Amino acid sequence: MATKSSANGADPEYREESFVQLVDGVYALTSDSEPNVGAVEAEDFLVCFEARSTPAAARRWLLRLRERTAKPVRYLVLSHFHAVRTLGASAFDADVVIAHERTRTLIAERGRQDWAGELARTPEAFPEAEGIPGLTWPTLTFSHRLTIPLGGERGDLELRHPGRGHTAGDVVGWLPQQRILFAGDLVESRAAPHCGDAFHDEWATSTLDNVEALGAELLIGGCGPVARNRAEVDAAIAQSRHFLDELRRTVTDVRDRAGTPAEAYRAAHDALAPRFRDRPSFDTLPLAVRRCWDECDGVTWPRIWTAQRESEVREALAPSR
Repeated sequence: MATKSSANGADPEYREESFVQLVDGVYALTSDSEPNVGAVEAEDFLVCFEARSTPAAARRWLLRLRERTAKPVRYLVLSHFHAVRTLGASAFDADVVIAHERTRTLIAERGRQDWAGELARTPEAFPEAEGIPGLTWPTLTFSHRLTIPLGGERGDLELRHPGRGHTAGDVVGWLPQQRILFAGDLVESRAAPHCGDAFHDEWATSTLDNVEALGAELLIGGCGPVARNRAEVDAAIAQSRHFLDELRRTVTDVRDRAGTPAEAYRAAHDALAPRFRDRPSFDTLPLAVRRCWDECDGVTWPRIWTAQRESEVREALAPSR
């Protein structure tokens, strides 16, 4: 079932959202342009995956979830540090907020700048932004794997760090008994990967290899519809890898022949637009090219994005006509 509502009280064409019950006790709210979120029922509590951009956005998801279960949220899992996935955390009243240890580092280092930059670029994605109480801080972090027993015959939820990719601290939620994977922004079924804070080489190789090796049969990606069988899961991983491979190939080719970042952007755009131009997040390609170019120059840790820097990079690589 899908609904439309207004993000800011003035936009009647606000993003369509679909509530999905994947199996008994496992739910997702998906959208073509909002971050996907999910929840897993344990015997007497809930684990929620992702927090959305504001408490108001989170409450919209929780209202749908409360139609199915009244169990309290014990754990809220953040897949990474970006504002659109973290700043709604206060609405969950979770006992524990879990993230990778590098996500805590990134929030401290650049959380304010990411918040300001995303709000400036897409204010419609932050409904009732004045209700955000501040940065979201994890209360429990881990490095490689953390297991949450769900009780009864429900099995475990495994939180894993498959490697650096979309950010340095990506976390996936894996239900091995149900073969369901909450992949965060590491995998996109029908969107262009957002790569401004990425580690492209690792993401396109070992990180996606580790995701693929899980053998998921249902996958909830960063946004868009659920991949509902092994063939669709494999296709989602393959198209995410294809985007990264083409980005790396075109940027590296231009740099190796002493070209410019603007030329690299045009080459990447020409290679990727036929498949991705109409998909969410393709407009972030200038940021992806700039980050990939930096990696070629030996900048191993992503530079911090501010609203001003993003504007300058967009104008330098893809000047407005």
